[in-house]
Amino acid sequence: MTWSHADIPDQSGRIALITGASGGIGLETARTLAARGAHVVLACRSEHRGRAAAARIGGSTEVVHLDLGSLDSVRDAAARVRARHDHLDLLINNAGVMFPPYGRTEDGFEPHFGVNHLGHFALTGLLLDRMTQVPHSRIVTVTSLAHRAGGAIGPYEAWLADGHQSAAAYGRSKLANLLFARELQHRLALAGAATVSVAAHPGLSPTGLWDGAPPALVRPFAAVGLRCLAQPVDRAALPSLRAATDRTVPGGAYLGPSRLFESRGTPGPARSSRAARDHAARARLWELSEELTEVRYICAPEATSTSPAAEGGSAPQEGGDTAGAVCPVTGARG
Repeated sequence: MTWSHADIPDQSGRIALITGASGGIGLETARTLAARGAHVVLACRSEHRGRAAAARIGGSTEVVHLDLGSLDSVRDAAARVRARHDHLDLLINNAGVMFPPYGRTEDGFEPHFGVNHLGHFALTGLLLDRMTQVPHSRIVTVTSLAHRAGGAIGPYEAWLADGHQSAAAYGRSKLANLLFARELQHRLALAGAATVSVAAHPGLSPTGLWDGAPPALVRPFAAVGLRCLAQPVDRAALPSLRAATDRTVPGGAYLGPSRLFESRGTPGPARSSRAARDHAARARLWELSEELTEVRYICAPEATSTSPAAEGGSAPQEGGDTAGAVCPVTGARG
């Protein structure tokens, strides 16, 4: 079954926040949702680029400054959004870095892990109570085929170690995105929230994400892959768009292109690594993320359900949960 831009339903009256919406897949996602009638909040590190993107998109948009490498900036952006909007229908955690220049985030984290995962973990928690009562609201977290290079969850020190030019560090951050999306869905379902959490990956696409300095061993494979397997940005955005707008996609699902090793093609169910299906790792990562960001999701300790329905569907999905009791999310405090 194919799924294309023509299948995106009308989004009039809906509010969508997209991180990293000034270029690449984020910009295409924002443009498409605005064209379907949504009010789109472009959350961008560069306000200048964000305003330029909003002008190109047209429709109903606004720009919010967001630097995911700064937890202070994340809190400020969340406060601005909360002051302007009493609800959100869509939150698309799209922004990311790959092989950035040497350094640490403002808070001292390895940049892949700090920006790609911890910034989004904090932002989602600080905005969550604007979504949990909104019918058909969705949180989409964009991961990558590279999550398979993330390996198993090892000592926490590995996640925080230097890795600005490390394919493994990027893979770990994308594995964290997928683990987060699934654990969030588990908690939302236990809480009986209206919101669902879905993960998606774009396959291969020649976006600005490749402007960093990949390790020498990665460069030839990247060049061949982008030349032979990559798809245009408008098609690379389809998995995110389907995850955000197709109500038949259940919470906990993971979408990606369906052809050529998931590098391109119509969006459908994607395969994940064994590490991404590690329920204990999801819980450990959640605890670490709360500790490092100081954004602790409020939960009700009495919840104990672990039925398949608690994962967002009547039947288990790939990666479905059989773990012990967890606290459901109802919001967050920072």
